[in-house]
Amino acid sequence: MLKRISLLEIFLMEMVIWLGLWLSNDYVATLLTLTIGAIVSAVLIIAGLAELIERSKVPKRYFQIMGISILSIVLSALLYMWLFEGRLNFIEKPF
Repeated sequence: MLKRISLLEIFLMEMVIWLGLWLSNDYVATLLTLTIGAIVSAVLIIAGLAELIERSKVPKRYFQIMGISILSIVLSALLYMWLFEGRLNFIEKPF
């Protein structure tokens, strides 16, 4: 039987992926951070509101994973900005 992945493991895997993306290409990482962050946030808000209106059979873990996904996106962007003092290569050297 497969072992269920804990929320901490999911968070750490997402952080590794996002930080790897930020370190490899900060332009693509900026675009994906804004796009995926907005989409996941909107889905979480709409799902939360729908859950408040009428209970569904969506497990609580879904909402936890969505929240962790948003947190990992924001924290990886903030960590990159803190480590590189807010400098983005695509702004400093556009071509």
